[in-house]
Amino acid sequence: MEVESRNREQKNRKMGSVLLSISAPLILTVITAVAVLTLTHHLLYAQEKVIKIDGSSTVYLITEAVAEEFQKKFRDIKVTVGISGTGGGFKKFCRGEIDISDASRPIKKSEIELCEQNKIEYIELPVAYDAMAVVVNPQNNWVDYLTVEELKKMWEPSAQGKVMKWSDIRPNWPDAPLRLFGPGTDSGTYDYFTEAIVGKSGASRGDYVASEDDNVLVQGVAKEKYALGYFGVAYYFENKDILKAVPIVNPITKKPVVPSEETVYKGEYVPLSRPLFIYVNVKSLDKKFVVDFVEFYIKNAAKLSKEVGYIPLPQKVYDVAYERFKRRIKGTLFGGESRYIKIEDLMKLEEKGSR
Repeated sequence: MEVESRNREQKNRKMGSVLLSISAPLILTVITAVAVLTLTHHLLYAQEKVIKIDGSSTVYLITEAVAEEFQKKFRDIKVTVGISGTGGGFKKFCRGEIDISDASRPIKKSEIELCEQNKIEYIELPVAYDAMAVVVNPQNNWVDYLTVEELKKMWEPSAQGKVMKWSDIRPNWPDAPLRLFGPGTDSGTYDYFTEAIVGKSGASRGDYVASEDDNVLVQGVAKEKYALGYFGVAYYFENKDILKAVPIVNPITKKPVVPSEETVYKGEYVPLSRPLFIYVNVKSLDKKFVVDFVEFYIKNAAKLSKEVGYIPLPQKVYDVAYERFKRRIKGTLFGGESRYIKIEDLMKLEEKGSR
């Protein structure tokens, strides 16, 4: 019995040794394979060149055009462009989630504070000039023009549930529903429009069809005879065949003015014209391909902004902006406020900020 027991023990030891001799190299091979895969993943991730952009649906058209041209030249770099509205873009930007924020208004004080809390430094760059178009359906044959006061009567908070028909604006207009379409509350266009028309940023009635996607607003107005909406003028220029722009009375000259490159340049389309911006995270500039993209953007903004329906800035403004970028001049020139500013005044502001 004892002999048998000893034999079994010796046999088990031999089997254990054999198994150990077989499994040790196998375990080592598996560990090595996992290590190689992990290292490869990290190396690929480190080598991946991605520029993340989000924000204004208005500025999106310019940024998307710039991104397409840039990626043709630099095929190893991926540029993603989102549309979450100017406010939505700044939320991501000030949390350090994106490299560049598209903005159809200057950064607000609350957003400046959020960036400061998260130690996000930024460079503010104007890229084009824009006008907001107030549009109606082509079947609308009664609106000849609108004053700022009439627009305010339509859109102010107190209009909700009260100003519901066209005849509530002018008695001789149809006794028909006033169907309103406009940007959502995360939109810079919404902020600027309410500031310029109602007198306070964010002050608006809430009973209208809202969307951060301007194409949704275009289709809404185009399909509804009694509709009225507002959005960036580029979307009107793209859809002239299905929309009708309403002339807005200049509060100074008292003359109705339609949005165009000429009327914006001359400062006649008041108060619904404004500069457009990109904000660049300074930390992202540690990546050379981000620097290359921003420089490419500034150098091509005039040409591409015009191609997609916006008004290019004077070349001098782009030159000053490029110089500010090269010198890494940080912060905003607007003090956290959205306000109407003529192109020549923007030029003076940029020159002052570059000193």
